[in-house]
Amino acid sequence: MYSFLGDMVVLLHLTFILFVLLGGLLALRNKRYVWIHIPAVLWGVGIAFTGSICPLTPLENWLRNQGGEAVYAGGFIEHYIGMLIYPDALTRRFQLMLGTLALIINIVIYAWIFALRLRLSGRIGTPKKH
Repeated sequence: MYSFLGDMVVLLHLTFILFVLLGGLLALRNKRYVWIHIPAVLWGVGIAFTGSICPLTPLENWLRNQGGEAVYAGGFIEHYIGMLIYPDALTRRFQLMLGTLALIINIVIYAWIFALRLRLSGRIGTPKKH
């Protein structure tokens, strides 16, 4: 049971990372998502910029330990993703780059949404009648 719960924490963690990166697109469907997404982005980027470890990582490790499985040191990205795209381990510089990338992706998404909403409201992009 503990191993299963550890796997569920990994899925939750991955889902959260994807939500941080692309969740702004949900605001196209409903602007209320912004109120959930912006704090998630601030949390995710804050973790990356401060070099902290997300609380889900120790939870996963605790569950794996309770289930008799091996645990890992470091963070989720370093263990699961970092080893795929950055085999020599997650460096501080790479972590800052990931945080900056997440921030840039979200700035672009929200700028696009803002421009789209302005265009749909008729404030920009439509010629004025004289």
